[in-house]
Amino acid sequence: MECNNCRECFIGKEGPSDMDIKVIRGGWERVKSVVRNYDLIVLDEISLAIFYKIISTEEVLEFLKNKPEKVEIILTGRYMPEEIIELADLVTEMKEVKHPYSRGILARWGIDY
Repeated sequence: MECNNCRECFIGKEGPSDMDIKVIRGGWERVKSVVRNYDLIVLDEISLAIFYKIISTEEVLEFLKNKPEKVEIILTGRYMPEEIIELADLVTEMKEVKHPYSRGILARWGIDY
């Protein structure tokens, strides 16, 4: 499932909309169905989908444990569950030093999401 207007699918402070949930679940199902076709998959901000209980921690753990050995999976986002961090081979924490958002510039498609 893809949205026609990516602004419709940007999860803000109010939490996910029904469209967000539909798009995220559709994307998750697609990733699971094509994982064997790629060497690298980036699941950007998946931790927020977990945080908002759109995708369960257990689903992600099962996906990671059963992925093909040749496939590298990169998960991003804050609030990553500890169980996923423990399973990971590499964990990096980013620290914001300066960001356009603090000057009132909203998130930009292709840059921030």
